[in-house]
Amino acid sequence: MGSTGETGSGRPSGTRDRDGEGRARNARPRDGLGRPLPYGADGVPRQPEGVVRTPEETVAQAQRLLDEGKPFHAHEVFEDAWKSGPDRERELWRGLAQLAVGLTHAARGNLTGGARLLRRGAGAAEAWVSEAGQALPHGIDVVGVASWARELAEEVERDGRAVDAGARAPRLRAGGAGRRSGGR
Repeated sequence: MGSTGETGSGRPSGTRDRDGEGRARNARPRDGLGRPLPYGADGVPRQPEGVVRTPEETVAQAQRLLDEGKPFHAHEVFEDAWKSGPDRERELWRGLAQLAVGLTHAARGNLTGGARLLRRGAGAAEAWVSEAGQALPHGIDVVGVASWARELAEEVERDGRAVDAGARAPRLRAGGAGRRSGGR
């Protein structure tokens, strides 16, 4: 270790991972659920941070990632929308990000945290809909997605086991909300 100038992790010793602007960033590869892998391992490409997308692009990208069993990465897409979108929509996108993180935790086996975040995200998104008076913002079936989240929270608490994130991905758009068939 010492003679190569690297830590046991494969990262050069005495250095921190930094982005192009010099901010500390963990450059370790991640798996589909966002768990860090050892340096040099093949991981899932991370979502670039700070991407400004239209709401339609956000929903389409997040749905694709959810369907692929990558809710951690979908959360990053929602987080970009919450940080770059109009202030009046921040709580909607934040609630959807919490739902994606809740699914991430439920898939990783953190059932208590997953259930808590699923319920918190459902409540935040529904509160936004109630306050904004928009039942289907950007075509998102918030009521259906919130129902999916609460059902999944109950399931993970009742069954006491991790879920398959891709099989349990919600349908974000109206006409297809809730979980996909065959999800258990």
